[in-house]
Amino acid sequence: MNQALSSLSPKKRAFLTGTLLLTGTGFLCRILGFFYRIFMSRTIGAEGLGIYSMIHPVFGICFAVCAGSIQTALSQHVAADQKRGRSVFLTGLSLSLALSLGLAAGIWKGSDFIASYLLLEPRCAPYLLIIALSVPFAALHACINGYYYGMQRSSVPAFSQVAEQLVRMGAVFLIVQAMTIQGRPVTVSLAVYGHLIGEAASAAFTLLCLLLWPPAGTRGRAGTPKAGTFSDMLPLLALALPLMGNRLILNLLASAEAIWIPNRLIMYGLSDRDAFSVYGVLTGMAMPFILFPSAITNSIAVLLLPTVAQAQAEKKTGQISASISMALRYSLYMGILCTGVFCLYGRELGTSVFHDPSAGAYIRVLGWLCPFMYLATTLGSILNGLGKTSSTFLQNVCALALRLVFVLLGIPRLGMKAYLWGILVSEIFLAMWHLITLYRCVPFVWDGLEMIGKPVLLITFSGITDQKLWQLLMPFLRPLSLEPGRSLSFIGIALKICSLCGIYGLCLLLWHILARGRQVQKRTDLY
Repeated sequence: MNQALSSLSPKKRAFLTGTLLLTGTGFLCRILGFFYRIFMSRTIGAEGLGIYSMIHPVFGICFAVCAGSIQTALSQHVAADQKRGRSVFLTGLSLSLALSLGLAAGIWKGSDFIASYLLLEPRCAPYLLIIALSVPFAALHACINGYYYGMQRSSVPAFSQVAEQLVRMGAVFLIVQAMTIQGRPVTVSLAVYGHLIGEAASAAFTLLCLLLWPPAGTRGRAGTPKAGTFSDMLPLLALALPLMGNRLILNLLASAEAIWIPNRLIMYGLSDRDAFSVYGVLTGMAMPFILFPSAITNSIAVLLLPTVAQAQAEKKTGQISASISMALRYSLYMGILCTGVFCLYGRELGTSVFHDPSAGAYIRVLGWLCPFMYLATTLGSILNGLGKTSSTFLQNVCALALRLVFVLLGIPRLGMKAYLWGILVSEIFLAMWHLITLYRCVPFVWDGLEMIGKPVLLITFSGITDQKLWQLLMPFLRPLSLEPGRSLSFIGIALKICSLCGIYGLCLLLWHILARGRQVQKRTDLY
């Protein structure tokens, strides 16, 4: 690995190292966030998670307007002209903070209106006030990260993610302990304050790094402007506005989905409390399990994007085709494995981790999403690497709109089943559209038996073998049970899942060894 890195140019080496660092810290944050979700589900309950899931899209919309798009524009603009990096950063920061303060003030003044008429839930009003305070911190954090990305210093943004998760988790745990000692009930405000603390921590961390360890070459450079100028504003806005529009539309559609699901569940016949509990179980308990393995596919996607972009710039079509085929194969291997895991052990996972049987039922049903969801993520990243960002945006919008049709028309008649069907149909639709678009750009090898038939056969064999194995071992592992007659504890289920993954991985390895041996034999016979 060190020899491979040393053979690269300093720019490519910094880029690859930064990508790997971001991938590693992103995976660590996904693990920390997963356990944080479990802790929150046990403290504020399903209804609390449902209410929090309705509030969070408000922050997402604000972030899309004042932070996310400006961060991307900053990184691109600074990377193109690092000599003016500090000036561009100050200009972008001024714009972002001005927008964030305006949005925060708007939420603060209109919290009752937003809660009652937009979110359709008056109980959200006091929590919106807390969310509003986090918007300027998020803007500061995003702009500093964009500056570091542009200067090819990704270590600060990477470690800020870890700092945010650790501080949030530590603060929330201490708050719960203090409230328990005082005998005070734990409410949704815990999750909202945790969000605020996390955003403030990441902003403080990145600001401290900027003051103490500014990007190389920016400290004391002669002739560098000390403040942003209007000449930097126009090119920055030219980059930021299209991104802002795209992200705003996607966030608005996602927010509409979050708002309408509880409302349509009430139309189906559930009480207000039950509607939020069902929504909380889905979004706060079941979905984190389904999304957790996607940390691996997301890492593949992050690494693929620059590889594909570089291959396209060098006009290496064969390399792009090989990368696409490899990405398709391993995304499907991973997705089909996860489907097997969640179908076999989803019910037990929900019961042991969240103590909620309905969470297990949702995990089992949502497990069928995994191959299509992971495939869509990987294909979308490749399309972005090829410069087809407008295509991926349009396709994501259509997939979200399709899901909203199921929400608006299906839930009042069929309940949550309609939404589950909507997610599955939209993910299949998105993956297939990505696949067709990609094939039109770059033809690649698609082997259905290799990419789908083989992993389906192997996960079926692995599942049967794993079940038989544990039937033999169960008499010796009774201490792992919760109580006589009840399901295994989380440790027991984790061991079963690990053994299933081990059997599946071993079967794939043996298959590949045998296939390679047959290829070598054929070549030998030819000669």
